[in-house]
Amino acid sequence: MSSNQEDGLVASQPPTPSTTKKGLFVRFLNLVEHLGNLLPHPITLFALFCAAVIVISGIAGYFELTVNDPRPIGAAGRSEDGLIHVISLMNAEGLRMIVSNLVTNFTGFTPLGTVLVALLGVGIADRSGLLSAAMRTLVMGASKRLVTLTIVFAGIVSNTAAELGYVVLIPMAALIFHSLGRHPLAGLAAAFAGVSGGYSANLLLGTVDPLLSGITEAAAQMIDPDYLVGPEVNWYFMFASTFVITILGALVTEKIVEPKLGKYDPSEASIDLHNQKMDGVTPLEIKGLKMAGLSILVLGGILALSVVPENAPLRHPETGLVAGSPFLKGIVAFIFICFAIPGLVYGKVVGTMKRDKDVIDAMSHSMSTMGMYIVLVFFASQFVAFFKWTNLGAVLAVAGADALNAIGLTGPLVFLLFIMMCGFINLMLGSASAQWAVTAPIFVPMLMLVGYAPETIQAAYRIGDSVTNLITPMMSYFGLILAVASQYKKHLGIGTLVATMLPYSIVFFIGWTCFFFIWVFALGLPVGPGAATYYTP
Repeated sequence: MSSNQEDGLVASQPPTPSTTKKGLFVRFLNLVEHLGNLLPHPITLFALFCAAVIVISGIAGYFELTVNDPRPIGAAGRSEDGLIHVISLMNAEGLRMIVSNLVTNFTGFTPLGTVLVALLGVGIADRSGLLSAAMRTLVMGASKRLVTLTIVFAGIVSNTAAELGYVVLIPMAALIFHSLGRHPLAGLAAAFAGVSGGYSANLLLGTVDPLLSGITEAAAQMIDPDYLVGPEVNWYFMFASTFVITILGALVTEKIVEPKLGKYDPSEASIDLHNQKMDGVTPLEIKGLKMAGLSILVLGGILALSVVPENAPLRHPETGLVAGSPFLKGIVAFIFICFAIPGLVYGKVVGTMKRDKDVIDAMSHSMSTMGMYIVLVFFASQFVAFFKWTNLGAVLAVAGADALNAIGLTGPLVFLLFIMMCGFINLMLGSASAQWAVTAPIFVPMLMLVGYAPETIQAAYRIGDSVTNLITPMMSYFGLILAVASQYKKHLGIGTLVATMLPYSIVFFIGWTCFFFIWVFALGLPVGPGAATYYTP
């Protein structure tokens, strides 16, 4: 039968409900991809946002737009007349402010320095081979019964060095599943779910923590100029979330995704699977891992001596508490040290770090990958500064908080809508930093005025920002995942890959959101060290 005849035969048959649903789903995915493609590059987007803030502030300033200032009398930053006025940047004073602060807006943007410092240490651990060897040991050493759990878990913890999870773990997981006689795309999906769907969860603080906390702090200071948000403020919740996402990811893989994929047919592959092999961990690498592990124990002991004793040097010098201590304020320094030293030890043992130049090259390579981020930060920092100067963020926050109060939506349910909104925006603006730089100046002050602490708001954002990473073609590594998947299934399209990952997004959204409500509101647990649930002016 010719292809035309086949098309005619299919067209003559009435669509079944499943076919109709599939068609609607594919059209929805096509719409998301189309809308995402219409958006300019995030850097261009922030440049446009800067211009928009200048123009809107000029219009609002001309019409003398104001709202009532909710801060108590005498609070820092409160005007004498009790109103928040929009400050125009479309005048001589605005031009002087922009020109004189352009550089300091960029260099003073909190996430910039913290992320770059943390990545210096991660770069040493990555280039020495420590992270790759640790991941291979974890995944390839797992029993057959626990391999799915281990792959999802490894994907989550790989987020301390995001590229490693996408470049190393995901292809490895597909290969491991195939070697076990299981469908390779199920292994790929499990790893992808951990790396991307569980993006914010982790046992350790990673580069995303200082990145988001710096933006959150700037947004919170629109309401409370003295408010500080450290990188550790979501650690408790994200530590526990690691195990929740691991279990959910494994269940979805084994109960939904793998049965739906069925038995794998090797003839579907576009590569010669007989030439595929997994590189095991050599005895030298095992020795390096042991020595690196020993260095981590030594570092942990030194750190404990610096924090745990009553008069320890890294406790708060006045109160003697850990809260507000140099330890928490300098957490980025410890992220750097705890990656750099084990990486250096491992490199010395296996021979990848023989000279000081090797260490310098590793850090330089880490910085060379941040070119796009640094350019993004330049424009994002200007946008955040302009938004703060003009008071547009405060005005929108007060107006939004008044609207929430008017309709009675001030309880925990507001977080359900907030998480859903963040997940939807993430479909078209996949960068975590870009999305939070846009939304935080509005929603952090707004929800603070309703009564919630910035730390809790940030934790909720991280759920929405993670769960839809799996189903958006706008995610920066989506093309790479598609390329790996097409090796095992010829002509695999975006729709097929997204349909495979959709169950993870749905289950992660429901399960992680429920866990958030249980953790924060049912159990009343803090999301991180010293983190409050509710904001009290």
